[in-house]
Amino acid sequence: MTLLPSFQPGLHALVVGASGGLGRAFSDVLDADPAIAHVTRWSRASGVDPADPASLDAAIAALPAPPDLVIITQGVLHGPGLGPEKANSQLTPEALATSFAINTIGPALVAARLLPLMAKGRKTVLAVLSARVGSISDNRLGGWHSYRASKAALNQLIRTMAIEQARKNPDQLLLALHPGTVDTGLSKPFQKGVKTLFTPEESARHLLRVIDTATPAQSGLLIDWQGLTIPF
Repeated sequence: MTLLPSFQPGLHALVVGASGGLGRAFSDVLDADPAIAHVTRWSRASGVDPADPASLDAAIAALPAPPDLVIITQGVLHGPGLGPEKANSQLTPEALATSFAINTIGPALVAARLLPLMAKGRKTVLAVLSARVGSISDNRLGGWHSYRASKAALNQLIRTMAIEQARKNPDQLLLALHPGTVDTGLSKPFQKGVKTLFTPEESARHLLRVIDTATPAQSGLLIDWQGLTIPF
């Protein structure tokens, strides 16, 4: 049984950030579904740099067909010189710039390029991985300033793009998805005390179920792995 029965047969799925933990899981799970005709994997490891217009142009030109499903998984929380802030005094311009470049600007520019290519007259979905901590109204603990802000900005961009696309392509959905805490390198230093820790494959299957059941009325929303809407 196919994972995505709400889509028309012959589905072409494109995973952006396919070399990461969740990106690889999405790609593998989709590849294993015989009802999905093709899975394209984009990552810097495969030579596709979303921040480089020439690289992005070449990757788009090489697509075997317009994608019916796009899942953008790229994101950063910590790395050399970057970590979740615990106090206002720890905020730096470098952390903000890095977080926004990877978590916000890259996915938004990829979405802007791909949305016009996707088919009309049938369900298509572009989904980005966001986070509950990007919800402004749900922020009660503070901290993690640059990560929260970059995900909040991503949510707003998806919402804004969805409003325009609803006029241009009413069957097209844009979704910001919260995967829960997943056992990947991104969450590894912050897993202590987590009640529910998903494997990448479990998370991918949860989110594909959300994508499959989503309707145009949910386009532009932030939705968690259970299918529940998270307020902005």
